[in-house]
Amino acid sequence: MNTAAVLTPLPVLIPLLGAALTLFAGRRPRLQRAITLAALSVVVVVCAALLYLTDRDGTMALHVGGWGQTVSGMGPLGVTLVVDRLSALMLVVSSIVLLAVVFYAIGQGIRDGDDRQPVSIFLPTYLVLSAGVCTAFLAGDLFNLYVGFEVLLSASFVLLTIGASKDRVRAGIAYVMVSMVSSLIFLFGIALVYAAAGTLNMAELAVRLDGVTAGTRTALFAVLLVAFGIKAAVFPLSTWLPDSYPTAPAPVTAVFAGLLTKVGVYAIIRAHTLLFPSGGLDPLLLVAALLTMLVGILGAIAQSDIKRLLSFTLVSHIGYMVFGIALSNQLGMSGAIYYVAHHIVVQTTLFLVVGLIERQAGASTMQRLGGLAAASPLLAFLFVVPALNLGGIPPFSGFIGKVALLEAGAQNDSALAWVLVGGGVVTSLLTLYVVARVWTKAFWRSREDAPEGHLSGAAPAVLLDEPEDIQFVDRDHVGRMPVGMVLPTAALIAVGLTLTALAGPIFGYANRAADEVLDRGQYITAVLGSAE
Repeated sequence: MNTAAVLTPLPVLIPLLGAALTLFAGRRPRLQRAITLAALSVVVVVCAALLYLTDRDGTMALHVGGWGQTVSGMGPLGVTLVVDRLSALMLVVSSIVLLAVVFYAIGQGIRDGDDRQPVSIFLPTYLVLSAGVCTAFLAGDLFNLYVGFEVLLSASFVLLTIGASKDRVRAGIAYVMVSMVSSLIFLFGIALVYAAAGTLNMAELAVRLDGVTAGTRTALFAVLLVAFGIKAAVFPLSTWLPDSYPTAPAPVTAVFAGLLTKVGVYAIIRAHTLLFPSGGLDPLLLVAALLTMLVGILGAIAQSDIKRLLSFTLVSHIGYMVFGIALSNQLGMSGAIYYVAHHIVVQTTLFLVVGLIERQAGASTMQRLGGLAAASPLLAFLFVVPALNLGGIPPFSGFIGKVALLEAGAQNDSALAWVLVGGGVVTSLLTLYVVARVWTKAFWRSREDAPEGHLSGAAPAVLLDEPEDIQFVDRDHVGRMPVGMVLPTAALIAVGLTLTALAGPIFGYANRAADEVLDRGQYITAVLGSAE
């Protein structure tokens, strides 16, 4: 068995094994934390190795359980795991973010201030969430992709409602209802695809769907797009997100904002390029991308709470990724892939910074904030770098990704693409306005000038097992930023700056990933060729 075959299932198996071990260690919180950090650290190393191997050797497929043979003209049976440059990049970025966020959560604490909470379930559930993310990126068939989504749904509901406050339970129920609708539509789409093609293996579907009539292919793609569009928060299927994410603790909100919508974007890329490459729905996707960008950023302008504001910017910038996908050209796909990696890191970082703002000032509502730059220059720096990156100020990675997408739109040279170019520029400018507004109100003005600045903020929501275990956490007093929260935030800022400093090599990798994604033959040969 070669190295790739050994490494491929590990991003799923290691978190699941870690989840089992942390459940057994439920009464030993220090051991739980050590197991979680060790498991996710190993996952980062494994994913980095897969990134190197796929870039060197191309797409790799593993047929789990030895079911790779074909029977009676059918394709590979059982579960197929596939790693190409795109999925390897998503695995690396996601694993880094997952590790940083859990380190932040441990630094903040894993409780909400109530000794009766079953907080020992947080880390096992987080590891299950990690396994679900990796399953989705590795899935070589639609049903396994569905399983990855369901694992994410189950774990994310627990994490969203941890603390069981009224607002969290309400938001969690809304999130689950929307996700269940998405899952039912996806399951319906899977049934239709199987009825039309007789298989769910994506490589074999890429071959068989070519023999299906154009109208049927378009209908199948439309059903899957609705399911994936809900998960990716593409307008008009995005209204659930701003009400669901902000109620959770900062680490949970950060990992949701950074990763979960990108799993939906990844699924759209796979469906668009591998299964339905004809481009019949590209005009519809371009319109959806434009509305996602503009409606999202206009919603952000109307917000006074920083968490909700960032949730709307999250929706808005999904539009850039859909824009690149819908252009159906090499530069557009390269820009979309690079922008996904950039946005995972930057959006996660900003939500972690909001957690630090709550720790420093006791609130995340701009009416109560002010003077943070003077009170904590470190916090001001931690905010301004990813904020400028999100806004697309040169030379940050956000600027590089947007320029690539706008250039790809100009290459397309259609009227609709040019409208998207204009919409992308307007959205970028409004994003700068939004983050500048946060800076001036929360950091620059004095707190006395804030409309509600005289009100003392409530103690921030935290997640810690035993207060005596981490002495630097004082949950009864705001104004302190634990080192365990600052370090992972700074580390993610460093990762974001690395995307800028090494933009040439990283964008070169994105180009190779785009070539591989757009050339279906490499994927099909890797899966079906190795199955014979």
